[in-house]
Amino acid sequence: MKQSGEIRVGIGGWTFEPWRAHFYPDTLKQKDELSYASGKLKIIEVNGTYYSSQKPETFAKWASDVPENFIFSLKASRFVTNRKVLADAGESMTRFLTQGITELGKHLGPILWQFAPTKKFEPDDFEAFLKLLPGAQDGIALRHVVEVRHDSFKVPEFIALLAKYGVAPVCAEHFDYPMIADVTADFVYARLQKGSDDIITCYPKQDLEAWGERLKLWSRGESPRDLEMIDAKRKIEKRPRDVFAFMIHEGKVNAPFGAMALQELVSK
Repeated sequence: MKQSGEIRVGIGGWTFEPWRAHFYPDTLKQKDELSYASGKLKIIEVNGTYYSSQKPETFAKWASDVPENFIFSLKASRFVTNRKVLADAGESMTRFLTQGITELGKHLGPILWQFAPTKKFEPDDFEAFLKLLPGAQDGIALRHVVEVRHDSFKVPEFIALLAKYGVAPVCAEHFDYPMIADVTADFVYARLQKGSDDIITCYPKQDLEAWGERLKLWSRGESPRDLEMIDAKRKIEKRPRDVFAFMIHEGKVNAPFGAMALQELVSK
């Protein structure tokens, strides 16, 4: 039996002008950027799917451009999460899930449902949203993660709901949004957003090493003791978990180098 899950560290997107002749070789064609980035990283979070739909052939092309073991995390449509009554999101959710995302096949990773910073926790309505999340699409199992950015979610009731439906919270290290480090699913999803463009690895060596240890603990089914839990009394089953972590910060100029440095730390 495996003692730990797989740890994947990545970035947000792959099309970013400041990366050209910095992360990307200056001779690299733009059409080859995904192929290059996916050869250096294990996962990329796609932001474009939040703003608009894509064609099935687009997802198929992405899948054909990446290595065997590479996966994408897709940010779900804003038309699902940016609404007052989440229980009414069914039609928009179906539209997002049936646009062709399963063309990614084995390269399809977690689906990220991101909520506005103004969205407050309303238990009944949020549970109605969780009930809408399907376990599979076109025969492909789905993993769901939610990023909530209002302090009203920092209550044990929210953690209990996520655990009930096997949905993970984003563990966000951010200057303004709450950090939710509770484990509620068979995987952990972290977004590290305090990186600096003045540091080639985004985070100072000491901070990068601290995050590396946290990712390894999660992968072994444990919880980092230096991260505060919303419901610290809740029992968590100790079992291997896959871990997804992303360097996503304001300038993100050095995000690829930070992600590669963190991946190297957790691979030792």
